Amino acid sequence: MNLKKIFMKKVKQKGGWVNAHAHLDRAYTLTKKNFRYAYYPLKKKWYLVDEMKRLSTEEDIYIRMEKALEYFLIQGTQALCTFIDVDELIEDRALKAAQKLKKNYGRDIQICFANHVMKGVLDKNAKYWFEKSLEFVDIIGGLPAKDEGRENEHLDMVLQTAKIKGKMVHVHVDQLNSRKEKETEQLAKKTIEHGMQGRVVAIHSISLASHYQSYRFHIYRIMKKANLMVISCPIAWIDHVRNEYLTPTHNAITPVDEMVSEGILVAVGTDNICDIYKPFSDGNLWMELRVMLEACHYYNIDHLVQIATVNGLKVLGLEKK
Repeated sequence: MNLKKIFMKKVKQKGGWVNAHAHLDRAYTLTKKNFRYAYYPLKKKWYLVDEMKRLSTEEDIYIRMEKALEYFLIQGTQALCTFIDVDELIEDRALKAAQKLKKNYGRDIQICFANHVMKGVLDKNAKYWFEKSLEFVDIIGGLPAKDEGRENEHLDMVLQTAKIKGKMVHVHVDQLNSRKEKETEQLAKKTIEHGMQGRVVAIHSISLASHYQSYRFHIYRIMKKANLMVISCPIAWIDHVRNEYLTPTHNAITPVDEMVSEGILVAVGTDNICDIYKPFSDGNLWMELRVMLEACHYYNIDHLVQIATVNGLKVLGLEKK
């Protein structure tokens, strides 16, 4: 029995893959010079990409995005969402490149854009570029860890703005595979507080898997109340470095098997492609799905097809009414 063939046929019947999370504006930025940065921790990389962003022209960004998009079209992708950097370093160059991409490829694939607030949203300059991007992006992005110590304010800003603008929210949370992180819980509670149930998506939620079972299932119940959806990017975090914290045995991946069983909607994304974050990642959606199903020991083909297609449309707000 050829399970891949069966899976691919079902995906095609659903209209094709949905890549729910990517960073196409940074794709293919890996060089001999910056390859060494791949070993640095996540929060260090947030600053190590600054030089690349400062030097990138609008045309550079467009070429990178187009190359990645062409590859997803070859794979039979019906829709994708890409975050685009918006800050004082890259200014509006990524926004302009994204506009050109949608103009040139909007008939071939459904493209959603989200603003990646790499400098946070509370600093004066960061807030300026956050607000400047709002009218163009389809989805409002969040990265509460970037406003460390003021994470609640960050989420308040993002969620209040999204509610006013009538847009969905995608927030990077729990990325460090550490039981010290409880950002998914924080996001779920803030979603309820702001009355944004069903409009908010958690990206990654890796650290949930490092907590004890009682805590995990407590959070799943809160997520259900918030109707909080999740995007897993398996290859992006399966390589997470070891630490010395005592935790339940787990893989560094979104606990998809538990979430689906608890009625939480999960989609899949590729995250970064051939850059200092993921130097070997090439954006292969089947590979992402394989890593997910193996790491989570989850083999329900129909559910996996839903994750790869329909669920992706739902987290992007593109599901057919």
